[in-house]
Amino acid sequence: MAVHFDRSRMAETIERHELWWDHKLGRPLAFIEIRNAHERPESKYPLLSQANCSDLTIDPEQIIRTYDAHLSGMEWLGDGFPHMDLDRFGPGIVAAFCEGAVLDNSSGRVWFFPAEKKHISDIHAVYHPDNVWARRIKEIIGTGVEFWDGKVLIGMPDLGGIMDIAASFIGTEDLLICLLEEPEEVKRLLCEIQTAWYDAFDDMASVLAPQGGFTDWSLAASKKPSYITQCDFSAMIGPDMFREFVIEYLRTDTQRLWNCMYHLDGPQAVRHLDMLLTLDRLKSVQWIYGAGSPRPMHWLDLYRKIDAAGKLNVILGSPQEYLDVLNEIHGTPFSIHRLDMAQLDLAEAIIRAR
Repeated sequence: MAVHFDRSRMAETIERHELWWDHKLGRPLAFIEIRNAHERPESKYPLLSQANCSDLTIDPEQIIRTYDAHLSGMEWLGDGFPHMDLDRFGPGIVAAFCEGAVLDNSSGRVWFFPAEKKHISDIHAVYHPDNVWARRIKEIIGTGVEFWDGKVLIGMPDLGGIMDIAASFIGTEDLLICLLEEPEEVKRLLCEIQTAWYDAFDDMASVLAPQGGFTDWSLAASKKPSYITQCDFSAMIGPDMFREFVIEYLRTDTQRLWNCMYHLDGPQAVRHLDMLLTLDRLKSVQWIYGAGSPRPMHWLDLYRKIDAAGKLNVILGSPQEYLDVLNEIHGTPFSIHRLDMAQLDLAEAIIRAR
């Protein structure tokens, strides 16, 4: 065992995250990960990534041992914890689980494209638990859960948003046309996708359960299965379509998931924030301002609106930006910071500012 963490510390960390979710921690969470804190052994196998996730010749145990060596060079402070991200199989992997889209990582990044050109009425979504990608991910999870025995949290794969998965089946432009010309078929397909999504979620959660906690690519931890939900496609539609095609599926997410966070991605998606904040059981909003947009201090009014609605903020930015926002907003933000040893003073400043 090379990871510098133990199961009791993991349990304590998850408990603090649970208190944060319930607005009972009394301070913000600060996820701090120090890179290059320890000497890391070399591995002859590549670290799992979107570029190599399609190489099924690499044994799951080799993948886990390589990742263990990677984690052995790190230390976690504040509310951080060792984790393995399974977003390495791309955003919206449910599309490939259902065999309605093809996983393509030829560019070094994973993208999903329609398996074949079909009219929307001929497209159906069904989760296949023995699909090559579902089986591969479950094998990696099972191997890692046994190997780490609760000392590392393996994250839920990036399942994707319901509408985003539909776009992988049909193509983005064709889905936009279908919203106008065949809205009932879109609703039928979205309903099927949501069923398939939860079939996949429950299947993955059952394999993850023995590790004693859950996380996802947001790195917020939870005692019970939770998830960060999203609809990146929403940047291309207005509030009326969002109300008709999206919001009720998100409402179901907030009702079925233990702790539900929403991934609000980019300035074009902000038009939907007021509607999102009406979801009583939505607990948190992760605002991604996007490349080329102003940095966190520009969005104080947005953070305040989220806070005033009783939702938790997830603030992403540099350590100094996180500290600057904390000085302005006294709600309960959560931030992720990956620092190296030379920046240890910033990590300590974040912990003191909590």
